[in-house]
Amino acid sequence: MVKAIVGGNWGDEGKGKITDLLAGKADIVVRFQGGANAGHTIINAYGKTALHLLPSGVFHPDVVNLIGQGVALHLPTFFKELDSLTAKGIPTPNLLVSDRAQIVMPYHILFDKLEEERLGGRSFGSTKSGIAPFYSDKYAKIGIQVGELYEDALLKKRLDHVCEIKNAMIRELYKGTEPLDPQAIYEEITSYRDRLRPMLVNAAVYLHEAKDKSILLEGQLGALKDPDNGIYPFVTSSSPLAGFGTVGAGVAPNQISDVITVVKAYSSCVGAGAFVSEIFGDEAEDLRKRGGEYGATTGRPRRMGWFDTVATKYGCLLQGTTQVALSLLDVLGYLDTIPVCTGYEIDGKVTDIFPITPLLNRAKPVYEYLAGWKCDISGIHDFEELPENAKKYVAFIEKKIGYPIRLISNGPKRDDVIER
Repeated sequence: MVKAIVGGNWGDEGKGKITDLLAGKADIVVRFQGGANAGHTIINAYGKTALHLLPSGVFHPDVVNLIGQGVALHLPTFFKELDSLTAKGIPTPNLLVSDRAQIVMPYHILFDKLEEERLGGRSFGSTKSGIAPFYSDKYAKIGIQVGELYEDALLKKRLDHVCEIKNAMIRELYKGTEPLDPQAIYEEITSYRDRLRPMLVNAAVYLHEAKDKSILLEGQLGALKDPDNGIYPFVTSSSPLAGFGTVGAGVAPNQISDVITVVKAYSSCVGAGAFVSEIFGDEAEDLRKRGGEYGATTGRPRRMGWFDTVATKYGCLLQGTTQVALSLLDVLGYLDTIPVCTGYEIDGKVTDIFPITPLLNRAKPVYEYLAGWKCDISGIHDFEELPENAKKYVAFIEKKIGYPIRLISNGPKRDDVIER
């Protein structure tokens, strides 16, 4: 059985906690896309941990954790993260890496920073982790697969070719930057190959042979950051949709039987782009502090907003959602009244259909207001024990988005969850 855990909004929905929870019932957890540009913060018996590349099943010693070929693999981050786990006393996780996964190279990170600086006020809000240059090279067919680390002649030839291209860009576009040295890059990336070698696997074959086991596909970011269906161009460079899990992990499309889409009880967003229900000032800062809304990768404050049923319904549609996990419901316990964005006013007309970016940029939120519950709901494990207004809030959202809410997170710890 294959399940996918994905985000329904702009990312940062709390997928790490849900994956950590469900990984205890899985045999294999697979990261299938994205890189170290976003993180999953998990709080469990080992304390608080921010993961960026490692799958969220690494806290379970019996679970196999696989980095799929759709992942942007930055080797320094990968090993630093692994070492930080063991330094905290966490047992060394069972890790595998697809031999077709591609490497985030030093020049990808360099060019990401250079381009954001060049764009200035027109930048995309990149985390400067090298993701856009990485995927650009991947689809330009000049990327480096981890399996190529062990082919010296081929690797050196490839690096010479890539550095010739990149150095031409440096001369013309990023003047004053030191040119790339292919030999230095070769020495840097091959320094990891001995440690990496025992982890390499043909992921598609491995997962095919394990098809009778419980497999959990873990996505990064959320549906609205999808480059084809999201808030383009303020999107990520890989598809965070469950459908891409079949490509990035290497499983057949008909194997995915359950898509768990995680959404927040309010909204948050990192990076630039349309965000219709965004709030500002003290109102935003209060919600941000209560929710701990600071990027797991960058530490920068997230943009804040109220729950958006228009965006969430669309995100769930894209994901092929079978059930919704609603996170951080407990954060809203301080509010007398809770706004929910249920429509967009665009050019004088109200719609509940999520539109393309030019229309989003002109959209104004249409709110409905629900009564708050004004108490702490953390520690409750039975839905019926929630305050009446908290139950009404969940029911209202469920009706508006049209997908069943089966899990509710009402606290930061692994067991702070209500199953419906």
